[in-house]
This record gives sequence, C-alpha cells and structure tokens, in this order.
Amino acid sequence: MASKALQSSEPAATKLLFEGAEWDFETLDDTYKAIEEIALQDLGLDVYPNQIEIISSEQMLDAYCSVGMPVMYSHWSFGKRFVTEETLYRQGARGLAYEIVINSSPCISYHMEENTMAMQALVLAHAAFGHNHFFKNNYLFRQWTDADGILSYFEFAKHYIADCEERHDERAVELVLDSAHALMNQGVFRYRRPNKLRLGELEQRQKERRRYEEQTYQDLWRTVPNRKDAGLEELSDAELEERKRRLNLPEENLLYFIEKNSPVLEPWQRELLRIVRNLAQYFYPQKQTKLMNEGCATFVHYYIVNTLHQRGLITDGALLEILHSHSNVVFQPEFDDPRFSGINPYALGFAMMQDIQRICEEPTEEDREWFPEIAGLGYWRSVLKDIWANYRDESFVSQFLSPHLIRKLKLFMISDQAKASHVEVEAIHNKDGYRRVRAALAATYDVAATEPDIQISDVDLLGDRELRLTHNVRNEVLLSEHESAEVLKHVHRLWGYPVRLESIDFETDKKLSGTVAGVPEEEASDAPA
Repeated sequence: MASKALQSSEPAATKLLFEGAEWDFETLDDTYKAIEEIALQDLGLDVYPNQIEIISSEQMLDAYCSVGMPVMYSHWSFGKRFVTEETLYRQGARGLAYEIVINSSPCISYHMEENTMAMQALVLAHAAFGHNHFFKNNYLFRQWTDADGILSYFEFAKHYIADCEERHDERAVELVLDSAHALMNQGVFRYRRPNKLRLGELEQRQKERRRYEEQTYQDLWRTVPNRKDAGLEELSDAELEERKRRLNLPEENLLYFIEKNSPVLEPWQRELLRIVRNLAQYFYPQKQTKLMNEGCATFVHYYIVNTLHQRGLITDGALLEILHSHSNVVFQPEFDDPRFSGINPYALGFAMMQDIQRICEEPTEEDREWFPEIAGLGYWRSVLKDIWANYRDESFVSQFLSPHLIRKLKLFMISDQAKASHVEVEAIHNKDGYRRVRAALAATYDVAATEPDIQISDVDLLGDRELRLTHNVRNEVLLSEHESAEVLKHVHRLWGYPVRLESIDFETDKKLSGTVAGVPEEEASDAPA
C-alpha cells in the first residue's frame, strides 16, 4: 500500500497545482498545502494532524467492511459484507467512496489511488479538513470519544480477541461476538455520559480485572436455589424499589448490564462485550450528526475548491470535474423519482450551510423575523463554526431550517395513519406550516426516538433469574415478531436464563405484547402472543 503523511508547511506558490489527471506524492503535497492555507487561514478551521493513506479499490472495500478502522478484530460478518460489496462493485452495480475518514488523532483519511488529481484535491478538502474539523470540535465527539486513544484501543481489541480465539476456541468467541453485534444498537449510553476510551487506563484496568476475577471467581451462580418462592414475590414494594436502585434499573444499555451482571459469562467473555459496546459508543455520535457532518465537509470542500480556482491554482477543467462530482453528491431526487430513498444528508446539510451564509450576508425581512440572532451579522464563518461545534442533527434542523429553504426544497408534511383510509396534508407553506414541517423533519433525526426504546426493567436474581426487558412503544409502532425473537435468542445466550420482553405503551402504560425466550416450551406458551 502506498502511503504518505502530509504535514503542515508554508502555502504553495500561486501557480497551477496540476493540469492533468495523473498525480504523484509531490503534487499531492503541494495541493495539500494550498488547501490547508485556505482551510486554516481563510475559514479558520481547527483540525487534528492529518495522515493521508492512498489505497487500492480492494483495500477500500476491506476498509468498508471493517467499519473503516485501520485495525479491527476478525469476524465473519466483515468477510460476508466484503464479498457482497466486491461482487456489486465488479458488476458495476455499485461504486466506491472516494475516501473514508476516521475520527482519530492523527485524523486518517483513506483516498482511492484510482482517483484523478482533481478528485484527490476534492477529497483532501472534504475529509482532511471538513470532516476533521467537525470531529475535533463538535461537542458530542469531544465529550464521548477519545481521538488520541481510539486506534490504540482497537489495536488492543484485535490482539485480545485473537488471543481469546487461541485460548478458548474460535467458535466460542464467535458466538459471543455474534450476540454482542446483534445488540449493538442497544449497547450504548444515550443519556448517561460514558467514560472516554483512554487506552492506557482501560488496558491496565482490563488486566487488573482479569487477574482479580481469575483469582476470586467462584461458581456461585449455579448454586443459588432456583426456586420461585425465593424470588421477587417475597419482597415488599419498598424492598423492590431499593433493589432496583442498587442495580441501577431501569438500564438502557443492555450490553453494559449483561456484562456486569450475567450469571454465566466468564471474564474473557465480559471483556468481549466491553469491546463491542465501546465500538458502538464510538460510532454513536456519528449516528447523531450524519447530516451536519456531511453538510460541513461538503460546504468546506465547495468553498475551498472554488477559492483555489479564483486564485488561479486549478484549471477550469479541474473545477468542472470537481463540480460534476459535487453535483452528484448533493443530488436530491424528487419523491416520485425511482431513485428516491429519503432526504439526501449531503443535499440538505450543504443547502442549510449555504442558506445560513446567505442569511448572515443578505437576509430578507422573513430571515430577520425567523433568525434575529444571525440575520445580517456578516460573520458567517463564526456562525457556522459555532453551529458545527454545538448542535446535532435534530437541534440543527429544528433551529436553522428556514422557510426560504423549505420552499426551495418543496417540503411539506402529510399524516399517514395506519388506521386511516387516506393520507392528509397537515402542513403547507404558511407560517404555522413552516414550523410544523421543521419540527417533523427534525424529529426524524432524533436517534433516541427512531430506534426502539428497550430497557432492562427488572431481574429476578434470587428466583429463576429471569431478565425482564421493556419496550416503550411510541406511535403504536411494535417490534417485528421475528426480529424480536431473534434478538431475544442473543440476549438469552449472554444472560443464560429466561428473558422476557414486554411491549408497553409509553403514554398509557398498557401492556401490548410479551415474549419469553430460554424457558421450556410449555412455559413459553403461557406468555401473551
């Protein structure tokens, strides 16, 4: 793999950076310096040190399938995805990303060696400065992830899992990872801030935990009487509440609770769960900022390449090639277009960033009414950097989607109730309609609301050790029976004892359904369908 770290230095002289499609590392270095000067001096971006890696299409496919990390443990699902993506790519049914960027320090950007020099300039601006700035400055990444330690942590995880495969058999490790991966979406802290991944501390604590558990572990769980009369039925309401308080119930992070309390897991299996939930937590801020992150990077690359052209550093042909790719990225199909699959985050994010610049520089009276704090301010760079640092997708849309952009994008709101025989237009382009469209669109970016709210509500540690999960149902959206049954199998595998899942209406507390896994068939048949 050809690779080279491009470091900061003085800006390049005012001359064409390149003329043809071919590139070499010297040309890349000169272009990087010119882009860096605009990013840091003009836009005032604040970025991690950059490390640019040039890789082949096959290596890009491999990076795709191992969640983009340069070091990642082995699992069959990564290979399965690789085969699928490679087949589609070779058949021409799917293209590859021009780059992949990693939230780390240094910030690692993978660039395809097949890119033309114009495309290399585009992805340098997009990834090495746009995404890089967002990763370093957005509050979710600053609070929840440790860019300095993440690569070292996954290096540790890779070696730890490989060691477990040698000591405990590959199949045994695979089963635990299968179940942990199945529960990844329910293995994050959404409201309670987790500790950052600091490798030195975590690895040392892991070694201490393993040494302590191997010295003191006793097979006590299997000696606890499995009797109904020793369970929750004997406890008073006050004792039940105190027991829940000590167990920190309800608990939203299923992997965390199982890791700490499972009666059957061995120390090395608990560490595997810890690795997977740390991986899930690392990516959780990215799920909440997809729109803003891509909008920021797209706005940054668009501004930088146009500035390069204005300064005479790239040709008209290079700019046209870049703008052709840019137009494809921000293309938004109409709702009745066969290619429509929802709102393109690149398109909406970029449009909102440009609209905020317009509001700051050339506001209308409508803009002054809706955005009095920024309308006509002029300092759009400072406004955008403040937004990139302090908002996530939901709050960004709910506060900065303008009536002007709603009209431009032809957005409106419909009510599509399952019980109704028809759909109803609920919000159009008027003052009340703009607010309702904005609020409805913002709600679709609330990850906590769009993913099932499943929590561990109780556990009978003294009786049959049944783990009780509650799905808080919103808008009458129930879980798929097949998928929930499959997930319960994975919970049961990690817990080792009966698992009960009940769906409860969030507003009325009415029980809607229930499922039991891991008990004799005649007992499970008594559970509500």
